[in-house]
Amino acid sequence: MRSLGFDVRIASGAEEARVLLAAVPAGERVALVDPRFVGHLHALRLALTDPRFPAAAAPGALTAQREARPALARALEAVSTAAGAPGSGTLTDAHGLTDSLAEALDADGVAVHRPQLGTLVATVPTDAEARHAARAAVEAVDDEAVRLRSAVKAHDGFFTTFFVSPYSRHIARWCARRGLTPNQVTTASLLTALIAAGCAATGARGGYIAAGVLLIVSFVLDCTDGQLARYALKYSTMGAWLDATFDRAKEYAFYAGLALGAARDGDDVWALALGAMVLMTCRHVVDFSFNEANHDATANTSPTAALSSKLDGVGWTVWARRMIILPIGERWAMIAVLTAATSPRIVFWALIVGCAFGACYTTAGRVLRSLTRKAKRTDRAAQALADLADSGPLASLVGRISGRAGIAKLPGFVLAFVAAGVLIPAVLGRPFGDGGTVVAACMYVVFAGAAVARPLKGALDWLVPPLFRAAEYTTVLVLAARSDVPQALPAAFGLVAAVAYHHYDTVYRIRGGTGAPPAWLVRVTGGHEGRTLLVTVLAALLADRGDDFTLALTALAVAVALVVLVESIRFWVSSGAPAVHDEGETA
Repeated sequence: MRSLGFDVRIASGAEEARVLLAAVPAGERVALVDPRFVGHLHALRLALTDPRFPAAAAPGALTAQREARPALARALEAVSTAAGAPGSGTLTDAHGLTDSLAEALDADGVAVHRPQLGTLVATVPTDAEARHAARAAVEAVDDEAVRLRSAVKAHDGFFTTFFVSPYSRHIARWCARRGLTPNQVTTASLLTALIAAGCAATGARGGYIAAGVLLIVSFVLDCTDGQLARYALKYSTMGAWLDATFDRAKEYAFYAGLALGAARDGDDVWALALGAMVLMTCRHVVDFSFNEANHDATANTSPTAALSSKLDGVGWTVWARRMIILPIGERWAMIAVLTAATSPRIVFWALIVGCAFGACYTTAGRVLRSLTRKAKRTDRAAQALADLADSGPLASLVGRISGRAGIAKLPGFVLAFVAAGVLIPAVLGRPFGDGGTVVAACMYVVFAGAAVARPLKGALDWLVPPLFRAAEYTTVLVLAARSDVPQALPAAFGLVAAVAYHHYDTVYRIRGGTGAPPAWLVRVTGGHEGRTLLVTVLAALLADRGDDFTLALTALAVAVALVVLVESIRFWVSSGAPAVHDEGETA
């Protein structure tokens, strides 16, 4: 216990344990371990040191963090009272005090996490024979080997599983033994990727080769930070934020480096860079929205899901299905190899084709599941979808009006589809700055507001956020490309990157259980419909002054980036941030 960071005290019964625990400052974690406990050190580490759970237990061991301490105190008092007299409920009772307290916490509404121990041993033997058997079982399993193996994700991509994890987990152990933290490794991964982007920006073949090599090194470090967090159970609020955002920062920075390098060679690929970013982000939003809509739905079964589970039972189909969606491991490997061997234009076209195929595959599968699934959406799921929609003041106003007018009676995804279907063809089909684009944007605001006027509980309402993302990002991309000003597309790239960061940040807050960003942030940034309308109006007003349109996009990008970054940093370093290590995208 001391090796795990605990200050050990011995108690002879529940009453004495209650007194000792009461003396511990309220903000500290406490743990109770049955003196008869036999098991692996890593079993105790998993049960007692994981910061993500208010309370956790294994046979013979129980821990409670600050938020679960009052319930533990009540449970100890109840156990002492039930025993008939103070001290008569002892730590050597047949059932075990720790197990009784874990059941009492569950009954009190505190969810007690019970980690999957696998081959690790954690038991409370009641006689000499059982103790001997338990010790033999401990000796038969190398807990360090289990710890090293469990540092790797249970479900990961083909490239990561076979080409990175076999050695990156040993790097993680090396880092742990030298006191390095996951956050330090994450930062090293970011710096390496930024250097790679700088090499790509040189536009020289040597720079491209160096960029490809460094990008692979960055990805290895990216895998290592998560494995180090799992190996050492060093999950933190700052780590959650860094891990969730640095992947996007690295990828966007490398795209920009490739575009700058191509420009040095006389090839303008900013539109392709932005197109790849838009496709990838929209694909991720499909995943996020579908998962949030269905993870707590009742009667959540479908023939399509059953078929998918059956396919996962056939070895080769598992890897094929993971690879064809071009997850981050395969994506970075492809980018690295093509960067070193070909040109930025080829890199981006490969990305666009791969991301488009992955988006079509995942979206089609999710639509089929939704249509064949008889599931009842929860209020929490509907709220998560509404938060992911990122609707601003204009949509809220229109939603109230359309609710009274009756237009909002249509399903949310239908109205969102109509909104995107009105705006995107208008932007694509009309000249830059045409007033008809502004009219289409106004109609987009109306239909987008109507789409979220009612709770998003329909079978396909998880499509609402992806449709809004596609409409907003495509509008910025097309208008910048149509302006015929060289610097407009880099400015648009910055704007979409800033807005996408805000949308990713919203996802990770929801995943952490803290809800969406504050309402004032959405109002200040205008919501998706406000920003879309503003960009179309700016294009119409500055149609004859392309440089001014570029300046306006740049100013908007800087303003959005500053507001969302300051608020995001404030939240993730605050005491209210969730202590999670998000696994993020399949590596």
